[in-house]
Amino acid sequence: MSRMNLLSVENIRKYYGPDPVLDGVTFDIHPGERVGLVGPNGTGKSTLMKIIAGREDADAGTCVVHPGIRMGYLEQQPEVSDRTLFEEAHLALADLVTLQKDAVAVAEELAKEQDPKEHERLAIRYDHLQQELLRMDAYNVEYKIERVLQGLGFPESQWQTPVSALSGGEQNRLMLAKLLLAEPELMLLDEPSNHLDLAATEWLESFLTQSDASVLVVSHDRYFLDKVTNRTLELFRGTVDTYAGNFSAYLTQKEERLLVQKRTWEKQQEEIAKAEDFIRRNHYGMKAAQAEDRRKKLERIERIDPPREISAPPMGLRAKDRSGDIVLRATDLTKGFDHILFENVSFDIERGQRWGLLGPNGCGKSTLLKCLQGLLEPDHGTVQLGQGVKIGYFDQQLHSVNGESLVVDAIRPSGKEMDEPARRSLLARFGITGDQVFQTVDSLSGGERCRVAMARLASEEANFLILDEPTNHLDLWARDALEKNIETFEGTVLFVSHDRYFINKTADHLLIIEPDRVRVVSGNYQTWQWTLAAGATTEKETVLKEGKDELWKRSNLKKEKKGAKTAPPLHEPEKPKPKPQNDKPAKKKRKFPYRKVVDIEDEIFIRETRQQSLQEELLTPAVLRDGEKVKQLQAELDAETDALKTLYEHWEEATELNW
Repeated sequence: MSRMNLLSVENIRKYYGPDPVLDGVTFDIHPGERVGLVGPNGTGKSTLMKIIAGREDADAGTCVVHPGIRMGYLEQQPEVSDRTLFEEAHLALADLVTLQKDAVAVAEELAKEQDPKEHERLAIRYDHLQQELLRMDAYNVEYKIERVLQGLGFPESQWQTPVSALSGGEQNRLMLAKLLLAEPELMLLDEPSNHLDLAATEWLESFLTQSDASVLVVSHDRYFLDKVTNRTLELFRGTVDTYAGNFSAYLTQKEERLLVQKRTWEKQQEEIAKAEDFIRRNHYGMKAAQAEDRRKKLERIERIDPPREISAPPMGLRAKDRSGDIVLRATDLTKGFDHILFENVSFDIERGQRWGLLGPNGCGKSTLLKCLQGLLEPDHGTVQLGQGVKIGYFDQQLHSVNGESLVVDAIRPSGKEMDEPARRSLLARFGITGDQVFQTVDSLSGGERCRVAMARLASEEANFLILDEPTNHLDLWARDALEKNIETFEGTVLFVSHDRYFINKTADHLLIIEPDRVRVVSGNYQTWQWTLAAGATTEKETVLKEGKDELWKRSNLKKEKKGAKTAPPLHEPEKPKPKPQNDKPAKKKRKFPYRKVVDIEDEIFIRETRQQSLQEELLTPAVLRDGEKVKQLQAELDAETDALKTLYEHWEEATELNW
């Protein structure tokens, strides 16, 4: 028996010029499917979503929605009203409220009705309404609204705010809240996490995975796609290819398909080239009949499409000069407007480090970046730049490039000459080529403007990059290229991003703005998540003490085997005995850079927790049945084991030399 189609898209075509944007798009969506729609910028993902939602007409083809289901589309342009935020959210449940009123009206009629047949009809009607109300959880309406508003980052203090007083991003979040509250059987979501902070994005992931609704979602958030989707559609060159599983599964399958496509296509191209060469050489000779026969066969051959290989521009960020060891020192920074955003923030950034700045919307991340550059004065505290530091700033509003300038002129670096061929070559590295370089910046798409601003940044050849949401408007492949650029960049980087995959891939330190403090984490996003998973600080301290005692035992065991003197437990350090003044042994050289013992112990604790988690996961039946998953987890476990081995040695050296 075939599965019911909630949505059937058949041979959709759409033209905006001589070439089609959509050229025969065909797919179905079934109940329970959460489908990710991926593809490079400009391939028509949003256009396809609008056609399915009925907001735009296709030039050919059909979209059929099953008549028994409701479809909801996340509008990108919210309607401004004088209602409060809570009242506007309540409108999403208008059908539910109507159902409640119908039930009350039928109950009143039932109480008055004397005719047995009519009484029976009303009773059946009332039972049906009650079943619907129970199914839709109608008696928890207020709770449902509160849950969704809080989950999407609207505190209770904001619920009575007029919609007209909300920012653009808040109004977009309200549109998402209304869609979730309406609970359609099929949701069309175009970049739903665009205006969400990390906490709200994680809440949305949980909501969608627990919902019974089917989903078609466009997103550039790889963590989101991995968590939410169970099927992937790739839109490229006007058509769709389908893949089983989430985005990570898609990447694996895509690589395998590309290998087959390349071999098949290259083989046919080789055969075509041989046939064309034979025809060219023998067109008028003794083998002319054979040449003509081959020509006819060549005309009838079904040409294989080129491999669907999606590539991103290589970009190219480099630092011209080397800075000092300390790139930036912030001391007791405090800044606020109508309320304090951050207070007494102190940290050092060293050359070569890559820092990610995290925190909820409105916590002051962009403000802090501006204070660090001197674009804003802090209320208190100081910022010192190291020797030879040159800042390159990428702001999310793209103010670094003049919208009215030609692209080729907009990327001129300040303080140095760069001729037009060099500028065009630089733009080409960021995927801006041909006539695009002679268009105005404002005429480009969001992704193209972002890449122009990135090219402008590259032209400066700064050694300290400060990036405010650099992945905005970049597709998944461009983000991957940017990650590789930052990983190989010889200077120092500080960035703000909501893209958890990007943070995890590039950061080696995190600066996390929390409601009551600013926390520094040595590691990436995954390290931060392991730290949170380890429990509250008070609980962690108890476990950490036990872990330190275990480290002490392990270290002493190694030393006893070597015949060395053992050390006392870590939480009861022994003070070094003074040496005679005439006894001046040569100081032992460090194998590892200086690092506080407590910092090393904290990282050991985190990695040991992760190691134990991996060991437990490897023993689960579901994993043992999945050979690829076993390989992946074993590789992660081996990496943690190697890292811990180095950390134990570093800890031993630090406890010996840090006195």
